Amino acid sequence: MVDFQSRDTRRSLDEDEDDAEADAEAADTEPSDQADDGHDSDDHDHDRHEHDHDHHAHDPESLGVAIVTVSSSRTREDDPAGDTIEAALTDAGHEVAVRDVIRDDHDGVQNTVDAVAGRGDVDAVVTTGGTGVTPDDVTIEAVTPLFDKELPGFGELFRTLSYDEIGTKVVATRATAGIVDSAVVFCLPGSENAARLGAEEIIVEQAPHLAGLAQRER
Repeated sequence: MVDFQSRDTRRSLDEDEDDAEADAEAADTEPSDQADDGHDSDDHDHDRHEHDHDHHAHDPESLGVAIVTVSSSRTREDDPAGDTIEAALTDAGHEVAVRDVIRDDHDGVQNTVDAVAGRGDVDAVVTTGGTGVTPDDVTIEAVTPLFDKELPGFGELFRTLSYDEIGTKVVATRATAGIVDSAVVFCLPGSENAARLGAEEIIVEQAPHLAGLAQRER
């Protein structure tokens, strides 16, 4: 007597084994999703690197800089904030094309910044002084009308960094920046510590890139 149930059971087991072997072979021949993901990630990182390189391709390696100290009490021989800014920029490989000390006078500040920003040998202008809230603090009022584009992020970052040093007194600081003609202009407070913070922590790092963007041809 033929045991059909036993034969069907063996056939089922054999078929299951064949299916398992087929699945294993298919797994060996199909590319893994993980490998594809790794390749896509490498391509993405490469594309991002090329984008970053292109974005900074126009950055000048060395800038011509004008440093303007706005103060009715300082002189060229007694200008610690200006000296600090000059040291930071020259240490970074930039050249000081103009160094001046002028009085707290609205028209004088405006005319000076406008003139130096338009010079062919000046890529960046850094002013120090006149950014507070006393009646003779007129740098911001004099310079901001010259801006073709304002850079509010500079003042925001400067105040954030300054908070760690002077706390809530930072609310009286009106540091700002913008583009005048094809030069980038930074307006810093007149204290030596503030000048050092702005120059070393922000301007040295960002001025070349901002100047490169400002000088691109349309």
